[in-house]
Amino acid sequence: MKKFLLSTLALVFPVLVFAQETTEKGIDQKIDEAFKPISDFFSSIIFFQVFGTPFVLILLVLSALFFTIYFGFPNVRHFWTAINVVRGKYDDIENPSSVNKELAIDGDIKDTIKDEGEDGEVSHFQALATAVSGTVGNGNIAGVALAIALGGPGATFWMIVCGLLGMSTKFVECTLGVQYRDVGEDGTVYGGPMYYISKGLKEKGFAVLGKVAAVLFAIFCIGGSFGGGNAAQSNQATIVLKELMGLESASAGAMIGVILAILVGIIIIGGIKRIASVTEKVVPFMALLYLLACLYILGSNFGLIDDAISLILTEAFNPKAIGVGGVIGVLLVGFKRAAFSNEAGAGSASIAHAAVKTKYSASEGLVALLEPFIDTVVICTMTALVIIIFNFGGFFEYGGDGTGSVLIDGVSYEGAGITSKAFAQYIPFSNIFLTIAVVLFAVSTMISWSYYGLQSWKFLFGRGKAADLTYKVLFLVFVVIGAAASMKSIWDFSDAMIFAMVFPNMIGLYFLFPVVKKQLNRYLTAIKK
Repeated sequence: MKKFLLSTLALVFPVLVFAQETTEKGIDQKIDEAFKPISDFFSSIIFFQVFGTPFVLILLVLSALFFTIYFGFPNVRHFWTAINVVRGKYDDIENPSSVNKELAIDGDIKDTIKDEGEDGEVSHFQALATAVSGTVGNGNIAGVALAIALGGPGATFWMIVCGLLGMSTKFVECTLGVQYRDVGEDGTVYGGPMYYISKGLKEKGFAVLGKVAAVLFAIFCIGGSFGGGNAAQSNQATIVLKELMGLESASAGAMIGVILAILVGIIIIGGIKRIASVTEKVVPFMALLYLLACLYILGSNFGLIDDAISLILTEAFNPKAIGVGGVIGVLLVGFKRAAFSNEAGAGSASIAHAAVKTKYSASEGLVALLEPFIDTVVICTMTALVIIIFNFGGFFEYGGDGTGSVLIDGVSYEGAGITSKAFAQYIPFSNIFLTIAVVLFAVSTMISWSYYGLQSWKFLFGRGKAADLTYKVLFLVFVVIGAAASMKSIWDFSDAMIFAMVFPNMIGLYFLFPVVKKQLNRYLTAIKK
């Protein structure tokens, strides 16, 4: 622990010195200028277009639709079963003493099932809380504001559609995450797309393809952990902190980033068990607090909710936002922000779910399908309604300047700043509350994504302590970069890295979805018994 903190301080000390010595541009602008070309490069590669639409979005939507139909609408049919799994209603069948030969389906026998049940490090609820903390973040506050600022109210409709379809994709990838996980000699669990892609495709006779795709996923996941799971979060936390404290220094972002990096560094050294113990307390608390604030605002403006919903539906098919590019444009904005927020199809959440204590992989897949519902259908929609009702006052023009920034009372706002302005209209001192919420969302997302990235790093470079330390130090560097760079550069890079993960992940899902079908039948038979 001491070595880790010393390494962190050694890393950030030059940043502090440089911040003090920079007089002309300030360290924030220097970091942004250095980072922007990297962001633009990756964004141009990942979002290549087919018929004027980014191919990765077509892949995501059509795949989610396919899995929804193939599995018989699991997002609807098995929704209540998923809630019961989280509640612990079926925990008795996880007890090895409850296993009998009648439950030995598709070749599983009693001793094998018993061994499977002894694997894992966290409960169903802890796994869900850890994964939700990786998805419920500033994508729900800043991302929704960005979607509406760019695409107008209609973007909300497509976010909801993407969230509902994404539930099926999440079910498939998280079932596979548990099914193909590795368990170390010390009981530590290693799982995620890099394992089910490599092991699953090897079973199918495509070992080389599986290995290459797994390596690509691990690389992209590390990039995703540095971008969407880290830099984008510290970026939004810094925006609201600077606004709350009235900081205008050219190096304020970097200074806040250093503080955040130290805080996150102390937490992530503890691994998945420490992360789970933190997130299972923080996530429900912050989500409930945020939802209560949204409900208060919506309740205070109850008569406007139907108008807001009507506007969402109307503008989903007839958008008026400036420069959005018609229906396809607003659809892309909504899908892009929803996919970034709930990560269905990216495969990241399966890394956290793989650590669950269970002998039925489909049980955790069912738990996982709740994530896009919680994240996108509930929390994102509430945020959107608050912003839309706020803008019935005509405070800003949808479409803004095309970058996600809008002018409110002559002042430029972006991301979480827009949401903060909407909250301030209805709740006194809400800027303090929302700042706390944004920071909590940011920190919880960062610590969860640090685990995702670290698992990918270990897959590539081994499971030694030196590899651990190297990754964690690099992760903390991006906390500082995210806090200092501009919102556009950070979010472009973050989108590119998150969506890059979709390509290798989908290879695994399309090869292995029949395995998921078999495991789902096995689990449903077990709970009926």
